[in-house]
Amino acid sequence: MVACVDRLDALLDRFPVRARTFHSGTLCGAAEFSRSGSSGQLHLVRSGVLNVLHANPSADLHVDVPSLLFYPRPMPRRFVLDEGGRADLVCAELNFDGGAENPIVAALPAAICLPLGRIAGAAPVLSTLFDEAFSDNCGRHVVVDRLFEVVLVQLLRHLLETGELRGGMLAGLSHPKLRKALAAMHERPAREWSLDGLAGIAGMSRSVFAGSFRDVVGCTPGAYLQGWRVRLAQQALRQGRRLKVIAIEVGYGSEAALSRAFKAQCGLTPRQWRQSREMD
Repeated sequence: MVACVDRLDALLDRFPVRARTFHSGTLCGAAEFSRSGSSGQLHLVRSGVLNVLHANPSADLHVDVPSLLFYPRPMPRRFVLDEGGRADLVCAELNFDGGAENPIVAALPAAICLPLGRIAGAAPVLSTLFDEAFSDNCGRHVVVDRLFEVVLVQLLRHLLETGELRGGMLAGLSHPKLRKALAAMHERPAREWSLDGLAGIAGMSRSVFAGSFRDVVGCTPGAYLQGWRVRLAQQALRQGRRLKVIAIEVGYGSEAALSRAFKAQCGLTPRQWRQSREMD
């Protein structure tokens, strides 16, 4: 379990998430979830039977056991209960730092549905969350919000430990060897990483490491490192940091070098990208 937490520490430290509960109670009939923006939503169904309808019918879900429904990005959907049916659920918005550009959000599928009983170690947290959500305790909203954030970490642990995701960063973090190299890049982005150095951290030969990384993560180690550095630069730009300082912190020796990498990744220079966000 400790190794798994380490795989998430750098991600959640650099790109934190905050939860805000917006519903706790009984649902009857139907409810629409059509919204814009960049935040995700997490629904915890304590009891009841419901159907979840999406724009694409092949993605529809039938929930008949206590379950977690997670939408990392906005996705229109409709919860429908049978006539006379009811379901108890608690729902929260999840605001990921960086929105859709958050690396965790980008690595997740459009929707995840998982029985609560399959999430190892989550039972005590879920029990407390439901008790608080359906009570009148003072400060319960703050408590439930923080518990939602804990549940998200436990969900991510589950995905890493079970290897249920195929392709992308989280699939790489599920790999018993590649995860060591990915965690190293996440923790020390400014280091001058070489293919040999990363392969050594993973305990693999250079050629096997390069091929495995490309097959599992979907890009070369060099391309991944550039993308990670650019995401960190975007975060720093949103915070109003100076470009010269950002360049050094993310592993580029000059503003010009960062600008070249940034434009190759985003199609815009850092200044153009910041201006485009200011106009949104």
